[in-house]
Amino acid sequence: MTSPETVVRVLAEPTRLRAYAAVVLGAGTLADIAAASGLTVKDAGTALRKLREAGLVEGEPARPADLKALAATLTERMPADGLAPFVRGDKLVSLPVAADRRRKILEHVASKAFVAQTYYEEKEINERLRAWCDGGELDHVTIRRYLVDLGLLERGGGLYQAKQSPPLPM
Repeated sequence: MTSPETVVRVLAEPTRLRAYAAVVLGAGTLADIAAASGLTVKDAGTALRKLREAGLVEGEPARPADLKALAATLTERMPADGLAPFVRGDKLVSLPVAADRRRKILEHVASKAFVAQTYYEEKEINERLRAWCDGGELDHVTIRRYLVDLGLLERGGGLYQAKQSPPLPM
């Protein structure tokens, strides 16, 4: 299944967006896609290959894939507890500017990534947070610092301990 992030990443490249638009408007062959998009046949072919790999185009002749299933998963992946648009599934997309909302998001990450009152080496902390930051605009080191600064992780003696913290209302 193509993720929303993949759709955005693939269509953010202008050549692929032009080729996709040509397919959506009815161009099915490589020559038609090149002509409709104003791309060279080579560039249209490269774009079409990337669109197929991403699951946005299918079939011969090319036609847009049905994205209804992807759209349906968006509502399933968005938490109804005020975490959207900052958390999608088990990925941290961004952090809010407001301190109380940022704390709630980081409490959520800490509660999912770590077991309270458990000690972790820095390497394991980094691995767990890297998984949360993968594909987002934030890095695991920044998140680790926020967690320590907020007291959600305690650092000492080369180890980190996950702390329990009651969630703040949003």
